[in-house]
Amino acid sequence: MVDVVNGRGASAEGSGRGRAVQPSLLDRGEPLSDITFVVVDLETTGVASDSSAITEVGAVKVRGGEILGEFGSLVNPGEPIDARITMLTGISDEMVRDAPSIREVLPAFLEFAAGCVLVAHNAPFDVGFLKAAADRCGYAWPKPRVVDTVVLARRLVDRDEVPNKRLGTLARYFRATVSPNHRALADARATVDVLHALIERLGSHGVHTYEELAEFGRAVPPELRKKRHLAEKVPDRPGVYIFRDADDQPLYVGTSINMAARVRSYFTAGETRRQMREMVRRTTRIETVECAHGLEAEVRELRMIAAHKPPFNRRSKNPEGVNWLKLTDEAYPRLSIVRQLSAGDAHWLGPFSSRGAAESTVDAIVEAIPLRQCTTRLSVRKMSPVCALAELGRCPAPCRHEISVEAYGELVGGLTEAMSGDPDPVVGPLLARIESLAGAERFEEAAAVRERLVSFLRAAIRTQRLAAITRIAEWVAARRSADRGWDIAVVRHGRLVSAGHSAPGADPMSTVEVLVATAETVVGELPAAYANETERILHWLEDPETRLVRSSDGWSSPVRGAGRYGWLLAKAQDADLSVTLRRARSRL
Repeated sequence: MVDVVNGRGASAEGSGRGRAVQPSLLDRGEPLSDITFVVVDLETTGVASDSSAITEVGAVKVRGGEILGEFGSLVNPGEPIDARITMLTGISDEMVRDAPSIREVLPAFLEFAAGCVLVAHNAPFDVGFLKAAADRCGYAWPKPRVVDTVVLARRLVDRDEVPNKRLGTLARYFRATVSPNHRALADARATVDVLHALIERLGSHGVHTYEELAEFGRAVPPELRKKRHLAEKVPDRPGVYIFRDADDQPLYVGTSINMAARVRSYFTAGETRRQMREMVRRTTRIETVECAHGLEAEVRELRMIAAHKPPFNRRSKNPEGVNWLKLTDEAYPRLSIVRQLSAGDAHWLGPFSSRGAAESTVDAIVEAIPLRQCTTRLSVRKMSPVCALAELGRCPAPCRHEISVEAYGELVGGLTEAMSGDPDPVVGPLLARIESLAGAERFEEAAAVRERLVSFLRAAIRTQRLAAITRIAEWVAARRSADRGWDIAVVRHGRLVSAGHSAPGADPMSTVEVLVATAETVVGELPAAYANETERILHWLEDPETRLVRSSDGWSSPVRGAGRYGWLLAKAQDADLSVTLRRARSRL
């Protein structure tokens, strides 16, 4: 490192006093090409630095486009690693059993990064964990300068170029030499390539020094700055916030466990989305609805978006705009695509986000189980005109009474089992069809059948998960809150009907009784809420921190249900059909 003293330009003839002097680059700040960056990435047991631990640290030191060194170490978090984290990162309890603790790793990392500018993709996450670890271990946090590649990407990369600013997306777009894989050192190496690509773009914005880079990241457009006062009275509580225009119409509905922090973010330089800036420009008032906990806030958000359809909400605006697949109630049932279920619909699949997805599932089912596809209501006493499918032998022709009601009922029974329990009556024939086509080297046709199989399995898995909770008349669950109290939810037939919080030291069962007594009444066993609400509740219920307090019925899923084929969804694009067949056959 060279210390530059009095780096101002002066002519050889004198001091240049009273003359126009060209300032050197050093007058403008520290050139980016001279800065030593340490690009860091962490793997952790969770997302909150106050309740989760680091499992791996990876870092790469670079300057002027050249790699100067690397740092990598697994870390024993001192707590079990959740199976979902292991599936994501590949880091297991066994791998970290003999690894050093963060108390041993952190000093070495801090020495490696000393005097450098820290870089991370979503820097608040990584820096927050490092700072929290330093605090717990009693080490002084050096307060390094920090660059966030997410912030830079939001300002430098248009949405037309990439759909999002995730590390994997940017790495692919910039053709990084390393693909991120949720391992710390690999992700840090990928971030290095992303950083260099972003720095190249900074030049066209007149950014050549660290000081200019910092200002570039902090720049807040005037239209955001002048409306910051709208966020002043937003409480730092869980809840839903609504941006309203001059006519008091909802423009945007959002949710957060800390509304104050989230709402303030819309008025910072970090908010670069054009639509959100336009939304803020039109906002004249921000309304808030405080909630007992995060789950209630998420559910209220979904319901308000569905009710008001704010123009700046892209997702969840039309939860009613879905399709369901049901078996009709008649002597010779058929599959029918409907927009809404009714009380008499005992056997159904869905919901489907599009009619095309529902039709693909119908194609999968009728290829395995030859149900009739005509829409005529058939009589058991009087024959009806025969359809083309029956003439081609692709339908058992109940229209001509060529199959009895009892025999047809056996076909229907196989389908209802596939829908609500074991999917093998559909999976087995389709796998055999794939195998036959692949053996004949008709690979495109085989892949098409596999796509239909995947469509059916995706629907069956979703249906069985929803059915498992919607059939329960009432259940109560609780989760420890940050203040060591309890967040409590009461759910009936898949709908959140009451939510509350029991303060630390109080009897939570007293709160439970009040919430149950004052909960919304739900009639019937059909999904009592939109599927996105029930699935949000399921996600909360399945969290390891959630405790089931009581339930009116057992909460269970079929032992041989569609969920056991969940792996196939992830392999849907696998070009090797033989691998798919072998693995699927092993589950039949």
